[in-house]
Amino acid sequence: MQLIRLEAAGPERPVVRVDDTHDLDVSDVDRRPRLALQLYTVRDALAEDVPTTLRRVSELGLRTVEPFDLVAAVDRLLEPMAELGLTAPTSHVSFIDGDLDAAIDAAARLGVRTIIDPYVPEERWTTRSDITAIAAALNDAALRAADRGIAVGYHNHWWELETRIDGTVALEILADHLDDAIVLELDTYWCAVGGGDPVALLGRLGERVVALHVKDGPISRDIKAQQPAGSGRMPIAEILAAAPQARPILEFDAYAGDLFEGIGRGIAFMRQHGATP
Repeated sequence: MQLIRLEAAGPERPVVRVDDTHDLDVSDVDRRPRLALQLYTVRDALAEDVPTTLRRVSELGLRTVEPFDLVAAVDRLLEPMAELGLTAPTSHVSFIDGDLDAAIDAAARLGVRTIIDPYVPEERWTTRSDITAIAAALNDAALRAADRGIAVGYHNHWWELETRIDGTVALEILADHLDDAIVLELDTYWCAVGGGDPVALLGRLGERVVALHVKDGPISRDIKAQQPAGSGRMPIAEILAAAPQARPILEFDAYAGDLFEGIGRGIAFMRQHGATP
């Protein structure tokens, strides 16, 4: 069991340590990494009350979360996550165009093992040289982060699938130029919005994909139309089967209904398909 505890790292800077005795992050059902929630889903609630929001997430049965904007968030997340027994194996944090050292420091404090850059703007994916420059930045970041025992990765939106260069989608060009150590987190919904087939793409990307953002809805850019997992057009069961090694992470970019009820419905659906919290 990976036990999280707080240790002092200075007067105001507690740090998370991880004791590796068993793996809290792996499902008991099929050894798939445990289901998580991307905390961007509950960003408005977090802005009002971090401990209460995380407690509500925990009460849904979740033990794993994925923070966002990690450098800014780490101080607010550290103590309530430790108190609730929540872990964050992955986190979103901008480091390609941000402060990599600050991202690594924040990850180390919270026990994050993989930092994932969530966003490189659409206009920087229009040429092959654009994409190779992004790959070079990721490769460099991976070398620097490895010294601290932290991996790096990238998360897509729709434009990395919509953009094609010489018939190849931009995300796959990126993957072809990445060192083996760099991982991908496939946002399966944005993949489909961009015209990609997430199941087929997962087959091509293979073990490089270590996490999946799982959303549902009509497969459109209208984020307010997103629905709980299992309620829309996404082939989620097939997606999970195509990447059994990858951590499934529920997310709403927006949701018109009761947010926590929608998360709960998504968890119930994911349980039915072998993804357990």
